[in-house]
Amino acid sequence: MSDKRNELSYADAGVDIAAGNALVDAIKPAVAATNRPGVMSSIGGFGGLFDLKAAGFKDPLLVAATDGVGTKLRIGIETNELDGLGQDLVAMCVNDLICQGAEPLFFLDYFATATLSVDQAARVIGGIAKGCEIAGCGLIGGETAEMPGMYAPGDFDLAGFAIGAMERGAELPAGVQDGDIVLGLPSTGVHSNGFSLVRRVAEISGLAWDEPAPWLQDGTTLGAALLTPTRIYTQPIRRALDLGGVRAIAHITGGGLTENIPRAIPDGLGARVRLDRLTLPPLFGWLSSTGGIAEAEMLRTFNCGIGMAVVVAPSLWEPAHAVLSDAMGMPVPILGEVLEGAGIEYAGTFKQAWPA
Repeated sequence: MSDKRNELSYADAGVDIAAGNALVDAIKPAVAATNRPGVMSSIGGFGGLFDLKAAGFKDPLLVAATDGVGTKLRIGIETNELDGLGQDLVAMCVNDLICQGAEPLFFLDYFATATLSVDQAARVIGGIAKGCEIAGCGLIGGETAEMPGMYAPGDFDLAGFAIGAMERGAELPAGVQDGDIVLGLPSTGVHSNGFSLVRRVAEISGLAWDEPAPWLQDGTTLGAALLTPTRIYTQPIRRALDLGGVRAIAHITGGGLTENIPRAIPDGLGARVRLDRLTLPPLFGWLSSTGGIAEAEMLRTFNCGIGMAVVVAPSLWEPAHAVLSDAMGMPVPILGEVLEGAGIEYAGTFKQAWPA
């Protein structure tokens, strides 16, 4: 009579530890490229170390932010266009930090999937490392979770965590007044908010992800155009902060211009946004016309071409405008001004670039 037992391993349950180790080896060069003053450890330990003194801070306040990429991931997964999603993740976090006046210092990521594909994960994490380089922060750790039964085959989810710092007394918003000037920093597209509605509009259009984007003339596919990575604004805004006169910053994410500008302005003050000075980018014109989306809904769902709003003192708006335009490599529109009241007052309507 046999006493032989079935022998199970973690791999039999769907978790491949060897693949996880291979991923760590694959991403080490990209992670090493994000090292900056203050980073004290490499990936692979139980925690990441950072030295605030070595980073140049004397009396720092820490600022934390966390975010994800939302259902933009769905388009990336369905098209296998994965390389920009990591930059999206970093941008959503570090752009929030800079709104407080903080310099991004380090970043951690969470990648969860059913069965780990080293190639898939390495492409995504490579994008995270690229985003960290652009933002000037170190990628000092993360977690790769292989969870069979929690996700469909090929699916994954992302979360990011960023820590920044500023010297005590430099936190924003500060000193916002009636008459301050509001500047707008152009976006690179939809960024990473509103994609549930974007995907619904794409469904209504009848277009597949690999068909040409209707608002472009260069053959770029619909999927690739929508997956344009979120712009990272930390370096241009830090130049403006060094100049002085910046009183508040709003990251235009979920809630659009309508909800996010008021988040950066104290109670008792609002803002007038002069839409008639702006041209709605063709992508947003396509979304609006194809989906039959009213302007008010566009303004409270999408960034409509403005990824950041920067509130500056009237005496310094011209040099701030010049510095930001130079750092961005493009003209920065003047959105409007702060005024007494609450919320957003819109003046005029967008000029339309699509359909032509």
